[in-house]
This record gives sequence, structure tokens and C-alpha cells, in this order.
Amino acid sequence: MRRRFFVEKFQNGAAVLQGEAAHHLARVLRAESGQLYELSDGEAVWLARTQDIGRDSVEFALVERLPILLPTLHITLLLAIVKFDRFEWAIEKATELGADEIVPLAAERSEKGLVAASAKRAVRWKKILVESAQQSRRLRVPVLHDAATPREAFRAGNSQICLLLSERAGAKPMRELLESATPSQQSNDFIKLSIAIGPEGGWTGAEFIAAAEHGFAEAALGINILRTETAVCAALAAAQYAFGAFRQTPESMDSSPDSLPNGARAIREKGSRESGDE
Repeated sequence: MRRRFFVEKFQNGAAVLQGEAAHHLARVLRAESGQLYELSDGEAVWLARTQDIGRDSVEFALVERLPILLPTLHITLLLAIVKFDRFEWAIEKATELGADEIVPLAAERSEKGLVAASAKRAVRWKKILVESAQQSRRLRVPVLHDAATPREAFRAGNSQICLLLSERAGAKPMRELLESATPSQQSNDFIKLSIAIGPEGGWTGAEFIAAAEHGFAEAALGINILRTETAVCAALAAAQYAFGAFRQTPESMDSSPDSLPNGARAIREKGSRESGDE
């Protein structure tokens, strides 16, 4: 399986990979001229051939535009800040499971020291999201927002379905809440879903009230008490299953040789003769 990398843009039948990703490709993976990789700019994916490999940049010639699968579900994960090793594991898996936006929450029961240090971890967290998105061959990298209080995050949301994971007796099973919304997806309409997951100490009474004021329903994942990172995996996997993320169709596109950018058709034909990769 070919590796996928993210580039800023495609232009004139070419693309340039820069920064740490380029260094990794050139020095760690020891890329050579003429090798094929997949590139995404967040809107399209192209098969591309390496041309010029530098220390901190790799230049590609575009060969063939690849079909992409467009999801019908947009997930915003509101995740309380917990110990960084567990938080980072959680956002890595959230990326693999389709989270589109991640909002770190400075919940009332989050450790104050972790909240204070979270801004300095943003660069590392974004790197984790990029690497996880590449590994899972996503079209784009999830958006990492600045840390916010639960009230701020609840107020800023614009999802049709908003769930707050809860251990309280009155919380409805997440399955029930998702199933009640699923019939509206018979026509494959695009849906926005927000899932809020609290810290180890749970939500405070004030946070429950704020969530309810902004349309968040309390949802339970079962009788067992899950750790934050486990709840992330369970909730996102349930959402993907319930809303049919597999009911997708390839985006309509023309990837015939005549549709390729300048010079790419000849490169594709030459590559097919030389390596048979296509």
C-alpha cells in the first residue's frame, strides 16, 4: 500500500512536500526519484511521482487523480484534557475513527496543571493528527481547536445531534439516541454530530446544566465505567456504525489521461511502461 502525504496545494501538474514530512520521506524512508506516492491537499488526492528530492523539500509530478470517498458524517469531538500520554493516544485513535474537529476541554475537574500546559502541546498534537491521518489515508487532517471551557464549546457547536457521555442514571443508551436519528439518513444526507467526553472526575453539575442548555443529550455507553480514551474509541466507533459511514460512493471525477495536468499524461504513460505500478 502506497504512503499518503499532505501538501499545501497542487499547481501546474506538480506539488511540493515541505518541512518535517519531506525530511522524513527523504532521510528516513530514503525516497528515490521516480517513486510513486499519494498526495492530498484536503480536497483531492493524486498519485504522484518524485522528481527532485532535497533535504527539506520533495518535488512531485502529478500522475493520476484518484477517486475519493466522501463521508456523510462530520464529527466534532469535545474532549476533556487528561494526562497527556492518554490524551495523545485518544486523539490519534479519534483521527483514525473519523473525527473531523477536536476541541480540548478545560473542564472543571481537569487537572489545572495540564490545562495550563496544553497550549504548549498544540504543535505536538497537530503533528500526531497529521501522522495519524496519513496512516489512515484520510482526505484531510482533523482541525485542532484551541482549548475551551465546556460552556464555550457547547455554545459554539452547530451540530444537528449533540451527545454528552454521562454516567448518571438518567442517561439514555447511546445506541437509542443514535438509532432515533438514523432514519433521517435514509437519503444519505450529510449530518453533523458532536460528542463531548469528560475528565476522569466526570462532569460537574454546572457543566451538565450548560450542556442541556445548548442541546446536548446525556448518553451512556453501557454499565461499565470507561476511561476517557476508551470512551473516545467506543463512542466514535458507535457513531460510524450507526450513521453508515460505509454507505459512500466515489466522488465523480474524470481521471482519464486527457484530464491530467500538463505533462502528467506523459509521465503516467512512461511510468506504466517502466514499472507497471499503475
